[in-house]
Amino acid sequence: MDLSTLPQAAESAPDSDGFQKENNRLLGIPVDGTVMVRAGSMIAYTGELTFTGKSTAEGGLTGFVKEAVTSEGTPVMAAEGTGYLYVADRSKKVQVLELDDGESISVNGSDVLAFDSNVDYEISTIGSLSGAAAGGLTNVYLTGPGEVAVTTHGDPLVVSPPVTTDPDATVAWSDGLSPSFSVNKAFEIGQTSGESVQMEFTADEGFVVLQPHEEGGQT
Repeated sequence: MDLSTLPQAAESAPDSDGFQKENNRLLGIPVDGTVMVRAGSMIAYTGELTFTGKSTAEGGLTGFVKEAVTSEGTPVMAAEGTGYLYVADRSKKVQVLELDDGESISVNGSDVLAFDSNVDYEISTIGSLSGAAAGGLTNVYLTGPGEVAVTTHGDPLVVSPPVTTDPDATVAWSDGLSPSFSVNKAFEIGQTSGESVQMEFTADEGFVVLQPHEEGGQT
């Protein structure tokens, strides 16, 4: 059978460096030790790897927590051993970021795919109105050095604040930004629009990463 027309996996050694985008929607990770990935994201692997869920604080890091309002968890797992790991999440596009030492980024919990084991991470719930916005409920704060892979529905767009966004379309934002949630009363009159809860970034510097899709809405 001739498979030459199908995409082929790259020849990647376990000791090769860095996250590898096999294509726009699939990430390859050379593992020699430990890497943190989204639970359930494993597509395949070569070599000898084991997977352990991380849902509580371990090693001074705060693990992912269960979303109380949406009942939709964002757990991670540690992939340990030596091999090559393939991960993906619902055919979302993969974006790889490199964090310098001490550099941080906040990512929507539903958009984190993988990060180096030496990247510190912690979970927070932002905004008093966040319970009304599924996409804005769980925020993952990641601090380098190390690589981070996030996923987006479609091609992402980077915008500069001040800007007001839909929480379900907000993927990540730079360190130093402190978004708040607000309710646009105009949307509450008459028929429900699904746009009543908004995320406000009021600073004059930094960046916000958006996706052309509402995570909690319709595809």
